[in-house]
Amino acid sequence: MYQALYRKWRPKAFADVIGQEHITETLRRQVAEGRTSHAYLFTGTRGTGKTTCAKILAKAVNCEAPVDGDPCGKCPSCVGIDSGGFLDVLELDAASNNGVDQVRALRDEAVYSPANVKKRVYIVDEVHMLSTAAFNALLKILEEPPEHLMFILATTELHKVPATILSRCQRFSFRRIRPEDAARRLSYVAEQEHIDLRPDGAELLSRLADGALRDGLSLLDQCAAAGGTIDAAAVLDVLGLAGNLQTAKLMELILARDAQGALLLLDELYKGGKDMGAVLSELSTLTRDLLLQKTAPKGGAALLSGGYDAAALDRLGKGVPAGRFLHLASTLQKASAELYASANRRLDAELCLLRLCDESLSGDLTALEARIARLEDNQAARAALAQRPGAAPPEQAPPPHKEPPAPPKFPDPPPWDEPPLPEEPPMTDGPGQRVYDIPEAPPLPPEPPKPSSAPQAPAAPAAGNAPAKAVDGGWWRTLAENCKNRLSPMYRPFLGMCSGFLEGDLLTVCAPDDLTLGRLDNDRVREILEQEAEALTGSPVRLILRTGEAPKSSPEENLKNLVAFGRQFDNIEITE
Repeated sequence: MYQALYRKWRPKAFADVIGQEHITETLRRQVAEGRTSHAYLFTGTRGTGKTTCAKILAKAVNCEAPVDGDPCGKCPSCVGIDSGGFLDVLELDAASNNGVDQVRALRDEAVYSPANVKKRVYIVDEVHMLSTAAFNALLKILEEPPEHLMFILATTELHKVPATILSRCQRFSFRRIRPEDAARRLSYVAEQEHIDLRPDGAELLSRLADGALRDGLSLLDQCAAAGGTIDAAAVLDVLGLAGNLQTAKLMELILARDAQGALLLLDELYKGGKDMGAVLSELSTLTRDLLLQKTAPKGGAALLSGGYDAAALDRLGKGVPAGRFLHLASTLQKASAELYASANRRLDAELCLLRLCDESLSGDLTALEARIARLEDNQAARAALAQRPGAAPPEQAPPPHKEPPAPPKFPDPPPWDEPPLPEEPPMTDGPGQRVYDIPEAPPLPPEPPKPSSAPQAPAAPAAGNAPAKAVDGGWWRTLAENCKNRLSPMYRPFLGMCSGFLEGDLLTVCAPDDLTLGRLDNDRVREILEQEAEALTGSPVRLILRTGEAPKSSPEENLKNLVAFGRQFDNIEITE
C-alpha cells in the first residue's frame, strides 16, 4: 500500500529533524543526562516538527538503549511506540476531545503505572482548543504529576493557552524552516524515491511550502504523480499556478496605466469563472513580491511567495518606483477587505483596477503626491532625453505644455515708475472749465536722483556692464509676485516663503528648508525666475537656489527704500 511521502519520511530521531537544531540539541542533552521535565509545550506554525519531536521524545525517554539522547529505533519500546501498539504513549487531538469529561477521564487514567514502558506519555495536539473547564481539570495533574507521567502539549496559537498552563511547562518555539534547508531535504527525498527533481523545481517547492516541510513533501508527492522531470515550469503547471501568467499580464497593464486593457482582461477572467476576490488576492501577492524585490534585492529572495520567477519580477519592476508599489498594495488591501461586504463584487474589482491605473481617482493625499512625482519624473525624462547625443533639436521635438504668461501684476507700484496722474473729472453740461479734485498743478516728472537722495531700484544697465548690487526687499517681492502669476498653484506657497537678493548678475534665492528648496529646484521654476529677473534688470542673470536667510538690509538702506517708495505718491511731501 502506497504511503504519502510526508508520512514515509517523517524523522525517527532528533538528528533527522530539519531546521530545529536549537530544540533538538536541548532535548537530546536532557534525555542523555536524565533531566527531562514532566511537561513540555511545543509552539510554532504547521509543518515545523512539533508532533514529530513529541513522538521522538516519547521514544527517547522509554528507549532501552538510547544513543546519545536519540532513540535506537530497534528495541521493543521503540518498535511498539512507532507501530502504535503501546497504549502507554497516547496521542490526543484536543480539537475533537476538548470537553471537561474527556480531560477528567484522562486524569483518572494517568495515575496508573505504564504496562510496557518506563513512562506514560500523553501528546495533546492543538491544546489551545480545550475549553476553560478542561484546562482547569488538566491544571492539577500538571502541577503535581506522578513520576511515571509526562505531558507534551503542542499548539499553533500560543496566546490562547492560559498562563497557569504556560508556567508549568518547558516551552520550545519551533521556527519556520528556511527555504534552502527545505530544498536540500526535498532533493534528498527525491533522490531516495528516484524522482527527477531539478534544483529550480526544489527551490520553487521550498518557497511554496512557506516554511512547512510537510507542505513541501505533499507538493512534491503531487508533482511526482504527474511523472517526468520536475522543474519550475512543471511545478507551476501541475499545481495550477499557470494562471499566475495572467496575473502578471494584468499587473503589466496596471503599471502601464492601460485601464482599458486591464478591464478587458478582468472580464476574460470573470467569464472564465475566476473569483474577483482571488484576482485581487493574487495581485496583492504579486505586488508584495515586487515591493520586496525593489526594497531588498539581495536578502529578500527568501521572503518571496515563489509563484513568480526572478525574470518576470525583474521585467515588471523595472523603472517603477517603490512608492508606486506601496500605493498599489494599500489600495488592494483596502479593496479586498471591503469586497466581502459588497453587493457587486465585479464592480468593486473594476473600480479598484481603475484606481490602480490612475492614482488621481483615489482622491487622497497619496494620489496627489503620486501625481506630482509623476509630473516631475516626466520632466526629468524629457530633460535627460534632450541632453543625449544625437537627440532632435528643440524645434523638432514636441514642446512641453506651458501655461501662457499672464501680464505682470504689481500689488504695489514699483519705485521706479512715475507717480500716477489724478483721474480726469467728467465733462459738465454747462459752459466753463473742468475742475480737478486736486487744486495743485499736475505733478512734474521726478527729478533725477541726487547723490544724497535715496537710491532707486536697479535700472537697466548699459550694454556690457553688470547691474549694480541690489538687496531690496521690495524688489524681491515684486519679482516673486511676477513669478507667481506664471507658476502653477503647487509652487506659489513655496516661493512666498523664500527671500532673494541680486548681486551683480547673480540672483540668489534663499529657501527656509530643504523641502521648500526641493519643490522649487526644477527647470520650470528656474526658467520663470530667470526670465522675470531679466525683465526687471534689463540684462541676463544667473540663478542660485540655496537654503538659509538672505542678508538683511542696513537701517540706512531701509530708510532709503522707504523714501523712494513714498515719492510715488503726490500727496506725500518728503523734505531732505
